Amino acid sequence: MTRLLYREDPYLKTAPARVAAVTPEGGVVLDATLFYPTGGGQPGDSGTLEWEGGALRVATTVKGEGDAIVLVPDDGDAARPPVGAAVVQTLDWARRHAHMRVHTALHLLSVVLPLPVTGGAIGEGKGRLDFDMPEAPEDKAALEAELDTLVARDLPVTEDWITDEELAAKPGLVKTMSVAPPSGAGRVRLVRIGAGEDQVDLQPCGGTHVARTGEIGGLRLGKIEKKGRQNRRVTLHLAD
Repeated sequence: MTRLLYREDPYLKTAPARVAAVTPEGGVVLDATLFYPTGGGQPGDSGTLEWEGGALRVATTVKGEGDAIVLVPDDGDAARPPVGAAVVQTLDWARRHAHMRVHTALHLLSVVLPLPVTGGAIGEGKGRLDFDMPEAPEDKAALEAELDTLVARDLPVTEDWITDEELAAKPGLVKTMSVAPPSGAGRVRLVRIGAGEDQVDLQPCGGTHVARTGEIGGLRLGKIEKKGRQNRRVTLHLAD
């Protein structure tokens, strides 16, 4: 089973590992990975692998068979490290950090728009959530002001774990209608924004986040598009 370094410390930018397998398609599986695999609307990480006598560019990361996390090399890289080789993995940190900022910002968007979420996607400079929302909000400026306030409060972003059974008993924690929470392993990770009386959000999530909301920086609401009779797509941009 691959050790999930990105979950232990999402700010870790480089780390050693060993090659556990190379897939028939040429993907590389490590015994410990910094690279987050595509899932939950968050893109897979990119970066580089280096070993004695070789290097390759990781174009993206995906989930493989079982618990495997597969690093997908760039099409132009023919070299692959042998199984058992010691490697150094390095994230494309600027891209990952942008994903972290956008991901946490989208959790805040679900706070200022407390409606069921029907879909979502995370990018480097922007993200979007689809809401079960028959009518578009009338005052975008007011929503932006609420988001800015939550960012400025510099709330801590932490994690907790509950069992699958505890989650099933608390369906109100699940905001997403289209994506099931990451359950099935016996326990579920919850991402909490704020603490105690200052808690503003708590929901199941397997992705990477910033440590405090102040790290998100400025935000700007983009288009609010109609996507069906009761669905609205709300786009959120990082201001810098």
